[in-house]
Amino acid sequence: MQLRLSLVTLGVADVARSRRFYEAMGLVASSASQEDVTFFQLGNVVLALFGRAALAADAGVSDSAQGFSGVALAWNVPSERHVDAALTKAAASGGQIVKAGQKVFWGGYSGYFADPDGHLWEVAYNPFFPLDETGRVSLPDDVGSPASTP
Repeated sequence: MQLRLSLVTLGVADVARSRRFYEAMGLVASSASQEDVTFFQLGNVVLALFGRAALAADAGVSDSAQGFSGVALAWNVPSERHVDAALTKAAASGGQIVKAGQKVFWGGYSGYFADPDGHLWEVAYNPFFPLDETGRVSLPDDVGSPASTP
């Protein structure tokens, strides 16, 4: 069995508020969504919004204080201009710009926004990770590796 990322669940304080934010970012909620959970299709991955306390309870862990969790979600886009446009849209949708788009040490261009619950999203243009026609990142030299086989 091969490890795959199928679904990312964000624990949120208010599912309805978070749903409005992500819809304002252009996502469309699935008909499988309910009052206490919302699902969005993001290419091959599903983004889920679920109550933070309920998510902690489901995992059997304590609901710790909000703050930097050591995780950032990343959204790769085809150009520097797209980075700036995505950050502008995030701010207009109710997010907070954490770091404006800028040239970065690894040779690309990126910035960060936080959603209404503080979940970090990096928006990046990475000239070394080209995007295919569907927007999927194509890593170099991974042909034949265990991760590239279906």
